[in-house]
Amino acid sequence: MAQWKLGEVESRFADLIWKNEPVTSRRLSELAEEALSWKRTTTYTVLKRLCDRGLFRNEGGRVTSLVSREEFYARQSEEFVEETFDGSLPAFVAAFGSRKKLSTAEIDELQKIIEQMRR
Repeated sequence: MAQWKLGEVESRFADLIWKNEPVTSRRLSELAEEALSWKRTTTYTVLKRLCDRGLFRNEGGRVTSLVSREEFYARQSEEFVEETFDGSLPAFVAAFGSRKKLSTAEIDELQKIIEQMRR
């Protein structure tokens, strides 16, 4: 679902919104100019695209999210695992762990997550 895929620049822009919401569209264009060197028209074009995809709302010049950052990245992660590993989270973790050695703290944190999911 393309709704849950953002390019690198769109992700940076979405993060600006999530970090500053609620934010006026005028202030958002100022933030985008500072962070991304965008002109106001670029900000409004990308904002409209993200609003059309159902991620954000711009009502009366006030921009808010319809989907939280956490929910967005959770769904994006689910899609990645589904598309790349046939939906197998263990296959993803095995592939990730084969290239990057997990620290004891990371393993402990994963274990806690697993235990919470068992309850």
